[in-house]
Amino acid sequence: MPRRKILFLPNQYYHVYNRGANRADIFRSDKDYVFLLKQVKDRLEEFGISVIAYCLMSNHYHFLLRQNGETTISDFMKAVFFVYSSAFNTAYHRSGTLFEGPFRATWVDKIEYALHLCRYIHRNPLDARMVIRPEQWHYSNYQEFIGMRKG
Repeated sequence: MPRRKILFLPNQYYHVYNRGANRADIFRSDKDYVFLLKQVKDRLEEFGISVIAYCLMSNHYHFLLRQNGETTISDFMKAVFFVYSSAFNTAYHRSGTLFEGPFRATWVDKIEYALHLCRYIHRNPLDARMVIRPEQWHYSNYQEFIGMRKG
């Protein structure tokens, strides 16, 4: 019996998110954010995944992803976050789980919902009062959305 109630299917979009165990930080330095983003970027083509929107916050993350082929988003997430969790635990001399459990995912079945999610994801640092404008947060792809940075 599968662990997840959601099926990951080709050519479909999913909101994928998780937070640190006990709401603890999962990113402690700029290097942590950059390391995770490199893991994501390095595996996109291999797993046939497209990133539509993302935002990394100190204690959680959000991705809006498209599964382009048969290899599932679940496989992609396992590969990326196994490496990230191992590196994080090594760097900070810790052991045990980094996340509050398996990542959560929601199927995005309507374009209106996808647009809402993009706004929601990119507004995270603004709503947390970490920045005044969403383009000030470097660990999202909002700057790509508005043409300020090449993704």
